[in-house]
Amino acid sequence: MTAEFAVALPAIALVLAACLASVQLIAQQVRLTDAAADAARALGRGESAAEAGAIADRVSGGAALGVAVDGMFVCATLSTPGDGLLAAIELRAESCAVTGGR
Repeated sequence: MTAEFAVALPAIALVLAACLASVQLIAQQVRLTDAAADAARALGRGESAAEAGAIADRVSGGAALGVAVDGMFVCATLSTPGDGLLAAIELRAESCAVTGGR
């Protein structure tokens, strides 16, 4: 093992860890977006916020649900901190649906 390789190895490991954490964060954002859409559809069907929160919990793995009603539309906003190395990043997703069940 050369000295140059020994010096570069920690930097390479750090870049690789950051790349893997970024992929994990993107996957978590996709799950959060899907969960927000599911919760908005449930709220649009007339289900309670607790039932929509349970649906969002099942899909996202424990995000905080916010509900807003705007005329004909009901919107679900989910937020959660990132996982792993990028836990300081706050993830948010919002989705709206027509309130047909009310």
